[in-house]
Amino acid sequence: MTNKSALPTLHSLQDLKMLKRELLQARLAFEARRELEAAKVRQIEQERRIFELFVGPVTLLPGDLRVLHQRVPTSIEPRQRIADEQQALLQTMSDDFDVDSLLETDETLSFRRPQISIHVVNKLRRGHWSLQGQIDLHGLRRDQAREALGNFVQDSVRRGLRCVRVVHGKGNGSPGREPVLKAKVRGWLVQKQEVLVFVQARASDGGSGALMVLLNGSGG
Repeated sequence: MTNKSALPTLHSLQDLKMLKRELLQARLAFEARRELEAAKVRQIEQERRIFELFVGPVTLLPGDLRVLHQRVPTSIEPRQRIADEQQALLQTMSDDFDVDSLLETDETLSFRRPQISIHVVNKLRRGHWSLQGQIDLHGLRRDQAREALGNFVQDSVRRGLRCVRVVHGKGNGSPGREPVLKAKVRGWLVQKQEVLVFVQARASDGGSGALMVLLNGSGG
C-alpha cells in the first residue's frame, strides 16, 4: 500500500514538470557516479595488467606469512653536535693560559673585557645584579672542573642568565694548601668570550672561595 503522505502534493501541471525535472537530474547524477566508479575499476584493472606484462603473474601471500617490521624510532639527540661542543670546550680553555697580565691589580684581582667600564666591575662587586645560577667545583679533578665550568657557562648563556657564581674553594684541602683550582678557574673564565667581568665574591657569597661572573646574556 502506497504511503500517500510520503508523496508530494501536486497542485498544478507546473509542479508535475518540476518533479519530473528533479527525478531526471537525480537519475543522471546516479548514473554519472556509477560510471565514475566503473571507470576507476577499469583503470585499476588496466594498471594491474600492465604491471603483469612487465613483471609477470603476481601471487598474493597469505596474511599469516607476511612479516610486519616494527619501526625503530630514531634518536633525535644531536650526539655529533654535543661531541663537537665538548671538543671545542677543551680546545678553547687551556691550562697553560697566562691570566695574570689580564687581571686588574686590585686587592681581589678582578677581570673585565677592554670594552667594559670599571663602573660595571664595581656594580658587580656591590651585588647590583641578582644571582641567577651557580656551580660548585669542589671535589672535582682539574679536567672534570674545566669541562663542568665550560658547560655551565654555555648553558647559562643559552638560558639568558646574566650573573652567576663559580665556587672553586679556598684551597685549604689542597696539597701544600695552595689554591690550584682557584687560579685555574680564573684562567679558564678569561678564555671564555661569554665572560665579560668577574670579581671575587663578597664574604657573604663565599669570599675568596668563589667568583661572581657577569655573562654576555640577556637581561640587565
